[in-house]
Amino acid sequence: MSTVSPVDAADLPDFPHPRSPACPFGLSPEMRRLAERGPVSRVRSWGGSTPWVVTSHAEQKALLADSRLSADFSHPGFPSPVPPQNTGKADMSFVGMDDPEHARLRRMVSGAFTVRRVEALRPRVREMTERCVESMLGGPKPADLMEAVALPIPSMVISELLGVPYRDHDFFQTNSKTLVSAVADTGARQAAHARLAAYLDDLVGAKIARPGDDLLSRLGERVEAGELTRRQAATMGVLLLLGGHETTANMITLGTLLLLQHPDQLARLREAEADTEVIASAVEELLRYLSIVHLGRRRTALEDIEIAGQTIRAGEGVILLGELANRDPLVFPEPDTLDLARNARRHQAFGGGSHHCVGQPLARMELQVVYPVLFRRIPTLRLATDVSQVPFKYDAVIYGVHELPVTW
Repeated sequence: MSTVSPVDAADLPDFPHPRSPACPFGLSPEMRRLAERGPVSRVRSWGGSTPWVVTSHAEQKALLADSRLSADFSHPGFPSPVPPQNTGKADMSFVGMDDPEHARLRRMVSGAFTVRRVEALRPRVREMTERCVESMLGGPKPADLMEAVALPIPSMVISELLGVPYRDHDFFQTNSKTLVSAVADTGARQAAHARLAAYLDDLVGAKIARPGDDLLSRLGERVEAGELTRRQAATMGVLLLLGGHETTANMITLGTLLLLQHPDQLARLREAEADTEVIASAVEELLRYLSIVHLGRRRTALEDIEIAGQTIRAGEGVILLGELANRDPLVFPEPDTLDLARNARRHQAFGGGSHHCVGQPLARMELQVVYPVLFRRIPTLRLATDVSQVPFKYDAVIYGVHELPVTW
């Protein structure tokens, strides 16, 4: 194995940099300059570390499928997405593991997210959406779309799938916000994870005693069979609960805000409400354009890797910037233009390789339901403040908005 070669960090660009408030849906000038430097280059990050950043679609696709890159964040060279003092070492289950253990644990939950099983949930999600929108219409104006629609729907769906009582949503949503914060300190992050893990551990124990038709009950069966510890089952529950509502809730609000800023594209969505293929394609374009996982997917090289004329040495950190892959003009012509008619299926909003998002069929289906129902039920929906006053999540590893005031 090669040793990491010393690099003079003084001449390297700083990373990360927040999205620009002047263009909250687009790339910051610094991100554009990274892309201009080439598909693979170095940056200066936390504590003087010098990880590689990968900006192009082709190189990212290749590296996401390369087993020589490790997702295990215990490696010394792993490029943390938050400052070291904020890095809680909470176990986030198989997302921080490599195969074969990653594959073994992932298989235990992936069956719940197949396209067939997710499609069976579509009528239920539509019912939830109609109910949430109806409740918002009957309440005061303006309303917070995040609180009224965007957060409840994916939270209810993942709660039902897992077997988590939705009445506890305030508890798990509050702790989830701490876990995805880029500014929370180590103690706060570890405490939030510990609270969620203890909560899920108790639930797994209850499911073992009295199993139901839900994913936690099936994990409880794995515990009883000796294939998992209760701690592992609880930690997998934390991962799925967190991933099942945070990302989709932010996509709902951010996508709604983006469409309100592009009335021509919103009109296209409204006209196509009954056309499932057109709606599905529109959702892919929104996923591409917004790229809410906006601090990159992080890896460590296990061996030397030659790519795009560069040598990534074993032990060096690698950051794969999905928001740049999704704006690569070689793959997406006029990438800064929102075009719901575009074929955007090659986007990397859900990552790639063996670590692609296990819940992506569910997220896609939820978005395909929520956007059309929302704009059909409220044809006069509009932002209740200036877009410059919307509190964007510049302080989180999942991009979005803290709240979205709307009226009609």
